[in-house]
Amino acid sequence: MKRVHSARAPAARAPAKATSEGTVRLEFDDNSLLPALYGEHDRHLARIEQLLDVSILSRGNQTAIEGDPTMVAAARSTLATLYERLKRGQPVDMAEVDAAIRLSNVGGASDALAIRTRKRVIMPRTAGQEAYVRALRSKELVFGLGPAGTGKTYMAVAMAVALHSTGAVDRIVLSRPAVEAGERLGFLPGDLREKVDPYLRPLYDALYDMLPADQVANRLASGEIEIAPLAFMRGRTLSNAFIILDEAQNTTPMQMKMFLTRLGEGSRMVVTGDLSQIDLPNGVMSGLRDAVDTLSDIRSLEIVRFSAADVVRHDLVAEIVRAYDARDAGRTRARERE
Repeated sequence: MKRVHSARAPAARAPAKATSEGTVRLEFDDNSLLPALYGEHDRHLARIEQLLDVSILSRGNQTAIEGDPTMVAAARSTLATLYERLKRGQPVDMAEVDAAIRLSNVGGASDALAIRTRKRVIMPRTAGQEAYVRALRSKELVFGLGPAGTGKTYMAVAMAVALHSTGAVDRIVLSRPAVEAGERLGFLPGDLREKVDPYLRPLYDALYDMLPADQVANRLASGEIEIAPLAFMRGRTLSNAFIILDEAQNTTPMQMKMFLTRLGEGSRMVVTGDLSQIDLPNGVMSGLRDAVDTLSDIRSLEIVRFSAADVVRHDLVAEIVRAYDARDAGRTRARERE
């Protein structure tokens, strides 16, 4: 069924539905938001139709959705979520449309899960991200495991900035193992900080997304935000801090134990990593894998596992992750048959 358009009808009321089986009608109270809701040339509506296998007709400020009742409900939830986002003054692009579609099957993301920083409001875009945000809010130690593009580090940094801004923690400590540099650090130009900064750059990038540049610089200078290689953590006790260890798959078991035991009073700790991207020398056990195996029965921590379904980068990234997962699963089955 093709979408039909006519002159805009007068504003009426907030989104509402009058349903028959397999059909839902929405009515919007602010016509000025509809171009952004529908997208240029109705590309947002087309995306919803494509992914949920429904037909959407818009006439003025009314939109009708037809199809399988379950998919119709998901499409209604998607449009309602996007419309409320526009009413709050937040932008809607294709990534937000895809996120709303993913969340439509789990009831949508609640405003209670919003992470508010000085520069933006971050909402979970997938069921996995919802579980992750809930864990970040409620647990003192969280492991985020999964492929690239799932927001593991980004959302952890956002939560750290949000809690620091409200005074819930006094400082933020961000760390990574500089495994990629190995013994080559001595051959890189500059002092130690200049040598290791390239390996910490993703953490800086996330901070600049959350805070104005001058605030990042001021907080780094004052020590309220510290970005350091994992080796700098030894011998310290970190109290009243939000501590993040990124790329943790590249730690050894001894390094991981050292890091986890830095947790001090009033602190929270997040450990992120991708166990399919271990850069350690052959035969060296990943400290992340060892920690997950060792600590999984501790109820006061939480392990959140992301999958390709949680990838929020380009669609192709999710397909790449699935292809590698399928290959690895095939190799595992082949070894088991041998």
